[in-house]
Amino acid sequence: MSGGAKVVALCGGVGGAKLALGLERRFGAGVTLIVNTGDDFEHLELHVSPDIDTVLYTLAGLSDPKRGWGRADETWHCMDSLGAIGGETWFKLGDRDLAMHLERTRQLRSGVSLTAFTAAMAKRLRISAAVVPMSDDPVSTIVHTDEGALSFQRYFVDRRCEPVLQSLEFKGAERARPAAAALAALQDPDLTAVIICPSNPYLSVDPILSIPSMRDAICAAAAPVIAVSPLIDGKAVKGPTAKIMSELKQDCTPQAIAHHYEGLIDGLIVDHLDRYLAAMSRVPVRVTATLMRDLEDRERLACESVAFAELLGFEQRKVSHA
Repeated sequence: MSGGAKVVALCGGVGGAKLALGLERRFGAGVTLIVNTGDDFEHLELHVSPDIDTVLYTLAGLSDPKRGWGRADETWHCMDSLGAIGGETWFKLGDRDLAMHLERTRQLRSGVSLTAFTAAMAKRLRISAAVVPMSDDPVSTIVHTDEGALSFQRYFVDRRCEPVLQSLEFKGAERARPAAAALAALQDPDLTAVIICPSNPYLSVDPILSIPSMRDAICAAAAPVIAVSPLIDGKAVKGPTAKIMSELKQDCTPQAIAHHYEGLIDGLIVDHLDRYLAAMSRVPVRVTATLMRDLEDRERLACESVAFAELLGFEQRKVSHA
């Protein structure tokens, strides 16, 4: 495996951030993380970017290890005081976390792009990987349910994913342009791997792929595209992936994940508990331990993902030269 690998990873929040940390620890500045912004929204007059902040806090060693999101050693005095005077507290912003939203909102209103702000924060937090929002244009995930259309955070946080999901809409995606840094990384002729992290395929990865020119750039990338399954033995490690797949009449299996990314991925990584299903996949499969309990697991899975891409790239070159 090349120590100087260049890697692009697509990720959402908690699940994606775990693998993103492993990639950054092993490949440093060679890593570009394209992060979902479909769940960005304005709350209390502040621009909130939940997935970007989860990635930033995780890579900077600031995230809460129990919740998986937000800042460690957080306090909630502002929310407590807000609730006491009748304000909205359904989406909780911790006192430490508020600083990020306040400064992001101030800079965006002054004309700074989300890409530039995120890059500046990554540098200030001493993160070596490039953390890039999928777009500087607004894309909003709308969840159509049996109770009607809900904004993403109303569905995910306020209603805790309880309504039955019927379909998803990525409002604004057809007009959105990928962030220039994301396109530049995908168009690098020396790219080693494109990795789809084990984030929720529907809520976290699909908003990124909904931008037409982003999907085209991924398909045209010089490197193999690898997806890491977010499922282990038919269950999601975290979050509502299995529930959503069931409501969309999809089997909770690696084959369904491979089918979801059909035409985009060159390989799939699945857990040992799903090894019996590997032979049924339409794409090459690597079987390994995908549960990331600690930093060692994150780094190991990061290395295995890149090594798998390098192997597939080697095999593809052999075929093309045969």
